[in-house]
Amino acid sequence: MSEVPELFDLKDQVAIVTGGAGRLGSQMSDVLAEAGAHVIIAARNLSRSQEKARQLSDKFNEAAAVSVDVTLPASVQAMTDAVEKKFGRIDILVNAAYSGEHKRFEELTMEEFESAIRGGLTSTFLCCQSVSRIMKTVRRGVIINIGSVYGVVAPDQRIYGDVGNNSPCNYGASKAGVIQLTRWLATYLAPHRIRVNCLTPGGFYNDALAQETEYREVFARNYSDRTPLGRMGNKTDLKGALLLLASSASEYMTGQNLVVDGGWTAW
Repeated sequence: MSEVPELFDLKDQVAIVTGGAGRLGSQMSDVLAEAGAHVIIAARNLSRSQEKARQLSDKFNEAAAVSVDVTLPASVQAMTDAVEKKFGRIDILVNAAYSGEHKRFEELTMEEFESAIRGGLTSTFLCCQSVSRIMKTVRRGVIINIGSVYGVVAPDQRIYGDVGNNSPCNYGASKAGVIQLTRWLATYLAPHRIRVNCLTPGGFYNDALAQETEYREVFARNYSDRTPLGRMGNKTDLKGALLLLASSASEYMTGQNLVVDGGWTAW
């Protein structure tokens, strides 16, 4: 029998996905559940997380939802404790949650700049710190942090037109920090057999903005034209890469930044 399916099998593993009901987090939660994991949707919006968990439970293994503010240490620890109490283990952590102020550079206050650092970088640190304590006790685990192409390269300001959706400076600074934190954690946690990698998406089409002509006809078109594969990411484009990093198929990978961007950062 082929060993390939076994490489990607997550049967009965326990996976926390922060922001797991969001636009990108949702497809990450889906693929983990499809591969057999118990997925815990962790976010501030509990009702939305519960609905996502119900959908996964109906189709796959039992899923669950937990309320968490990933910027608060006590809340993060409560999330970890709740998952361990219910399932007895934590095998996978995906840090997909992000929050931060979105303003023009000239208008951004120090507090607003730091909001993205707290909501993207500090939150990732807190979740990794809390969950890795559990993983250390069993000497195994997988952590996947979510970066962005704008943590690797600067935005091309020419593509946005007047859509007002320009990527803010605090977002890129936060995501660049996530990528470097991933490398540091990978080397630090390796003796405990905990693998830490980063998944970095490019631009993914936002259906919620599709009715806005400026978004659809200017930004999305410009972004696609600048991308070697000629389009933005879709509702399934992160699944394969996420499953690779979460499963034993990437057993010999740690400290890496896997970029899924249609070639955006290749030129």
